[in-house]
Amino acid sequence: QVQLVESGGGSVQAGGSLKLSCAVSRLGFSFAICGMGWYRQAPGKERELISTGSGDGLPTYYENSVKGRFTISRDNAKKTLYLQMNSLKTEDTAVYYCALCRTGEGFSYRGQGIQVFVSS
Repeated sequence: QVQLVESGGGSVQAGGSLKLSCAVSRLGFSFAICGMGWYRQAPGKERELISTGSGDGLPTYYENSVKGRFTISRDNAKKTLYLQMNSLKTEDTAVYYCALCRTGEGFSYRGQGIQVFVSS
């Protein structure tokens, strides 16, 4: 069974930075052919897609509220996805989920999520 495990979350003050990682294991085919994504779900809100990228690491989408502050990337040798988050705002507080292998409007695999809390 494919596993995606996020790390790097936690608490940070507004204006600070965090880098989320997502380690992928048990994928039975080439990691590099799969597109990637990151979602988040804030308290009381629906889950939203905030960024996507290609199998070779090129960003393909940023949601407007994170554009210019967040950067999606990956290391195919390490089978790991990343989300660098800079200039964090209190409204970035959410559970963040990584996702792998784009299929139409969604992804085949998703992590369990990791909490990010941004204080003022």
